[in-house]
Amino acid sequence: MSKKVALEQEKFMEKVRDQLLYKKIIESSTDGFIVVDKDGYIIDINKAYCEFLSIKAKEDVLGKYILDVITNSKLPDFLKSEKIDVDVLHKFEITNAGVKGQTVAVTRTAVQDDAGKVIAAFGQVKFAKETQLLAKKLRNADDELKYYKNELKRFITNQWNMHSMIGKSERFLATKSMAERAANNDFSVLITGETGTGKEVFATAIHNASNRKMKPFIRINCAAIPAELLESELFGYEEGAFTGASKGGKIGKFEMANGGTIFLDEIGDMPMNMQAKLLRALQEKEIEKVGGQKTIPVDVRIIAATNQNLEEQIKQKKFRSDLYYRLNVIQIKIPSLRERKEDIPLFIDSFLQELYKQYGVYKQVAPETEKMLQEYSWPGNIRELKNTIQRAYAMVDGEQILKKHLPAGIISKIKVHNDIHQSKSLDHIMEDVERAIIKEVLEKNQNKCCAAAAELGIHRSALYKKIKKLDIDISKEK
Repeated sequence: MSKKVALEQEKFMEKVRDQLLYKKIIESSTDGFIVVDKDGYIIDINKAYCEFLSIKAKEDVLGKYILDVITNSKLPDFLKSEKIDVDVLHKFEITNAGVKGQTVAVTRTAVQDDAGKVIAAFGQVKFAKETQLLAKKLRNADDELKYYKNELKRFITNQWNMHSMIGKSERFLATKSMAERAANNDFSVLITGETGTGKEVFATAIHNASNRKMKPFIRINCAAIPAELLESELFGYEEGAFTGASKGGKIGKFEMANGGTIFLDEIGDMPMNMQAKLLRALQEKEIEKVGGQKTIPVDVRIIAATNQNLEEQIKQKKFRSDLYYRLNVIQIKIPSLRERKEDIPLFIDSFLQELYKQYGVYKQVAPETEKMLQEYSWPGNIRELKNTIQRAYAMVDGEQILKKHLPAGIISKIKVHNDIHQSKSLDHIMEDVERAIIKEVLEKNQNKCCAAAAELGIHRSALYKKIKKLDIDISKEK
């Protein structure tokens, strides 16, 4: 045998050994391996990966384009560059075998020939138990990071503190003083008040003035989450706790808030069975995940808020008295806007400043319009005032917001209020209200009587009679 032939035979046997070794390694591995050619077509996949993807035999996918098998695979990207990913998180989007939503650790790299030309791409998916646990921890950490980023963004753009809260009225200053006292300790706080009075603003300010201000401030609206999901939102859940539970489980709001504050808004709407579980968490300072077998210690400060009368709910057996006393260590009652009318001009100026910063167009409220706004009762409180100013800002063409730019409903209610105090007859009051409503609907429909009558639910002829009786000018009708 010539030396040349012997050398070629040796090279051939070396390739055979390499191939056998390669096959042995990837087929015996519990990790998943997949290789695509330079065009992104699958040229090899091992048994572990096939089982994970519920593929009966590798021949079923060999020769297929990678994105037709794994819709969000990143391997095609590696065919265009020399980058390497080592133990990065990958969340599957494919639906077969319950794979969708699963997060694993992945290593990816391009394969080059001796000349440095990319000829393939290689991926390794780690299924080992230890790696899965690591992936779970990393995913939970990633979820927390995303949550905190959103909270930080919200905090920066809406950084409420004791100094930034608006108000100079005696009622407001007394409430603010109580909040400042609450910030100096870790006792539970119950904030009460009507809808739109700024309960979340006070809760945020208390947290930001406390010794927990550098820790998380987690908000949860007890009325906005279905009863069957509330427990898992608050305490989290373990993998497989229920149908549809995410792979690896999920941490709850209490764990997220550890060391900081959790704000339970609309606490009066919490179901009775959850009230018992919340009470236990507050008493024991520990939680148990849904489907979990062990308790997790937590250090959180509770601030709860409601617009309901919890004492009345206790009488009606809708709220636990023991939970009420646990939450109601410090009670802060936020005054309604009608109880602090001298603060209305301050809010108006603040809202207009916000709009000016956002749109760059300066507008102001005329003195007589501001006086009218102070006469209104504001059942929706600060939130209703803000919406009214935003609407008027959008309606006015010039710089001044006039009476005509206010909603007719507000104008009519102010007029009714004034008429009552002036001992005006009921017939006159009703006419004024009817006139204001019809004028608003006509204006909305550009003085087109057919459209206005349809919106009011009356015949066009009946609308014409009312227009004549109430002396409403429709000369601009088209």
